[in-house]
Amino acid sequence: MRPAHLTRRRLVLVSIALAAVLLASIFLAAGIGPVHASLARAFGPGGEATTDWAIIVQTRIPRVLLAAVVGASLAAAGAAFQGLLANPLADPHVLGVSGGAAVAGAAALVLGVDPVSPLVPLAAFLGALATVAGVVVVARTGGRTTPHALLLTGVVANSLAASLIMLVNAIASYRQAQGVLFWMMGALSSQSYALVAVAGSYAAIGAVALLRHAAALNLLAAGEESAAALGVETERVRRAVFLAAALLVGAAVSVSGMIGFVGLIVPHVLRLLLGPDLRLLIPASFLGGATFLIWADTLARTVLGPAELPVGVVTALLGGPFFLVLLRRSLRGVR
Repeated sequence: MRPAHLTRRRLVLVSIALAAVLLASIFLAAGIGPVHASLARAFGPGGEATTDWAIIVQTRIPRVLLAAVVGASLAAAGAAFQGLLANPLADPHVLGVSGGAAVAGAAALVLGVDPVSPLVPLAAFLGALATVAGVVVVARTGGRTTPHALLLTGVVANSLAASLIMLVNAIASYRQAQGVLFWMMGALSSQSYALVAVAGSYAAIGAVALLRHAAALNLLAAGEESAAALGVETERVRRAVFLAAALLVGAAVSVSGMIGFVGLIVPHVLRLLLGPDLRLLIPASFLGGATFLIWADTLARTVLGPAELPVGVVTALLGGPFFLVLLRRSLRGVR
């Protein structure tokens, strides 16, 4: 079935609908937790003096907002990678980009960088950028890359990243090792409005950069030669998209660790619902990814309450079978 033609009206309506779902999710998720807290009491007269205010406003809302920023970043980066590489299996985690960002971020922490310093996202960004560049270079043969070459190279990059993280963990102090464990498992337990603002600013910059090149990405998806014939500066667009996607992944990983499969599940589901036009798919993935991770984290912090699971465990349990189904379909297409 051919996707509906993208009009400005459709873009606006879909964006408004997804934004409304996101806002409702933020409101509802803030009221859910292993400890009961009332939104009505927290925001009612004299609510600032209640424990409900402390639980909801000082703890849950910043965590929910951080989940939204991380999910939005990973899903938008996943949509961009899938479009740029013409590979439905492309994902920051599968390609090893999240692992590269985690290695660089963990190394920065072990070297003594303050966890809330802007240098940590910068280090994660550089790690993500180096990894995605390395994966593409290694997988490129005869002037082109294939989905299966990228997948295999990404698996190797993931294994290498895991080994490097263990190496960093081995030389870290006990206190630093706890932070390294955070990078490996993926968690949103560290939250503050300042952290949300820093991560959100990186996410906004990366998302705007991707949107600027969405139309060119649509042409690249039809073939590099065709895009060049239509006036697309393919190398410049590719570099810009890689930079923007790496910035999104670096910002997300720097505050959450390695949370996998968000960039695989969300863009793929939305592509089935909305079509492959990246002018719509990228903003839809940004909003949809935020909603997805909010509810994944809500499940992580309530299903075993008062204990909580790392949200990376939840997304892996959801994304692992999803990835295998996509891989199976891809292999059938090769026959």
